[in-house]
Amino acid sequence: MSEHNSQQALNYSEENKDGFLNELFDLLRIPSVSADPKFSKDVHEAAKFIKQKLIDAGVDKAEICETAGYPIVYGEKIIDENLPTVLVYGHYDVQPADPYELWDSPPFEPVIKDDRIYARGACDDKGQFYMHVKAFEAMSKTDSLQCNVKFMIEGEEEVGSNNLEIFVKENQEKLKNNVVLISDTSMISMDTPSITAGLRGLSYVEVEVTGPNRDLHSGTYGGAVANPINVLCDMISSLKDENGHITIPGFYDKVEEYSQEYRDTLNKAPFSEEDYKKELDIDAVFGEKGYTTIERIGIRPTLDVNGIWGGYIGEGAKTVLPSKAYAKISMRLVPNQESDEITQLFVNHFNSIAPDYVKVKVTPHHGGESAVVSTDSPAFRAAEKAFKDGWNKKPLPTRDGGSIPIVALFEKELKSDVLLMGFGLDKDAIHSPNESYGVENFFRGIDTIIRFHGHFAKAE
Repeated sequence: MSEHNSQQALNYSEENKDGFLNELFDLLRIPSVSADPKFSKDVHEAAKFIKQKLIDAGVDKAEICETAGYPIVYGEKIIDENLPTVLVYGHYDVQPADPYELWDSPPFEPVIKDDRIYARGACDDKGQFYMHVKAFEAMSKTDSLQCNVKFMIEGEEEVGSNNLEIFVKENQEKLKNNVVLISDTSMISMDTPSITAGLRGLSYVEVEVTGPNRDLHSGTYGGAVANPINVLCDMISSLKDENGHITIPGFYDKVEEYSQEYRDTLNKAPFSEEDYKKELDIDAVFGEKGYTTIERIGIRPTLDVNGIWGGYIGEGAKTVLPSKAYAKISMRLVPNQESDEITQLFVNHFNSIAPDYVKVKVTPHHGGESAVVSTDSPAFRAAEKAFKDGWNKKPLPTRDGGSIPIVALFEKELKSDVLLMGFGLDKDAIHSPNESYGVENFFRGIDTIIRFHGHFAKAE
């Protein structure tokens, strides 16, 4: 992309800001929650919306590809088979918005407050993947494309991308590319741009602890029969020691211990622990002893309870000794830890620590592998230049604590370089009530993507 053509696309983006934002709002109004079947119709509606917007933006072909679950939206514009091809990946499904009462405004009625877009999916990932659609439109409508562009936008990322692997394996020629470009991560700050060079993997399980065969009167039976909620709490508590170290045998066997030099480099990223605590309204940080907050998030594995329930949780009092107790538990994994192996280690250990007065059932849910991205690839270098153009400073490579399991899939099946060029911020509250995304992030993201295409077309 010549500098002249690049500027034409940037001008188009500037002139169409209101339209771009209105379209994003229309997408955010669709409650495409993949985890809850009651939103099934809405998830399909979102897929149809995206297909039409790809057509409007200028793709030569767009289709809704059915899977055993929710569909994948595919689109492409091939301008020259000899030019590099960028495959954009994103997801149109969103996390459940519960608990609704904690939102300051309805989660599927987007609003702008303090220059931030508040809605479920604003950042994760509708606001971010839609930047690519609008950047593509700006280049397409101004004849500024110098790369072939393909889109693969799925509807099951938030529930494990179970059908994406099948689609990728069956469509390798269709998906052939020179880089997979993903915006589903974050930056350090607007003053300190960064590019994600590593992601953690994931193992997710649900546990069920059963005591008596029915709920019991806590006066008649309390003290004589084990309470499954108490037992579950004890079992979960034992999964970590007083130093925040996970106690599952074999859990750390394949965890890489980084050199002090690497750890020092990682900790050079701007970070204020005081600001971090203030943002979260906590008095102190907590984590594995011997590691900084940046290290705990980026290069160390974790184990967290994502939900726990049982017994009576309605209004008022009910003196019951429950029959069952449940919890959902996730483990974030680092390179070399394999999700299936870690899941099995958890299952074995959790069963082994169950006392004989309860029965335990562990149900594995979705998982995925960690990924490390090359910082010396043509795509990474092009992204560095794009950020330098827009931010006037070189972005820092970072390790992200989140998981995008399909990154490892793309590297393995498509033999692709992957570029994680996200524009979110920690304060976006993804997966939480009052999720938001900066209006500035949305528009600067579009411009940076336009600049990336220009640099990548000339990359060697």
